Parts: sequence; C-alpha cells; structure tokens
Amino acid sequence: MKSLQKILMEITQLTANIETNYPELYSYLDENPMTLPVKEDPHMDKKVMEDYLQSLKLLLRHHLETHKGKKRQSNSYT
Repeated sequence: MKSLQKILMEITQLTANIETNYPELYSYLDENPMTLPVKEDPHMDKKVMEDYLQSLKLLLRHHLETHKGKKRQSNSYT
C-alpha cells in the first residue's frame, strides 16, 4: 500500500507532466489558486488523494487514446 507522501509525489509529477506536455488537457484540471479549498481543514485523507490520482491517470489515458495521431509523451502514469 502506498504512503500518502508517495501518492502526493505522484500527483505532483503527473500534474506537472500534464501541464508541460498536454496544456490543452491541463486547462480541464482545477489546479489553480482560485479553485483551491477555502475551508480551514478540508477533508483530504489518503483515500481521497488516491482517488484523485486515479482520476488524473484515467483523464490522461483517455486523452491519449482519443488523440492518438497527436503528440504523445511516453510516461509510466497511464
């Protein structure tokens, strides 16, 4: 089982990959300061972060499958 720190590292790396190599896809993520939670203690546990990581992987995989003729970046996240 992955530690929360490893999950967060994977999210960071995958998000950076999407931002750098797939800017058209990055615009669909809610990863900007204007959409960050404003609650003092938002509920962010290991399960929530693992689910988010999986959703990022699925989003990238779907994008790559539907845009096969376009730019493809080899990565281990899909």
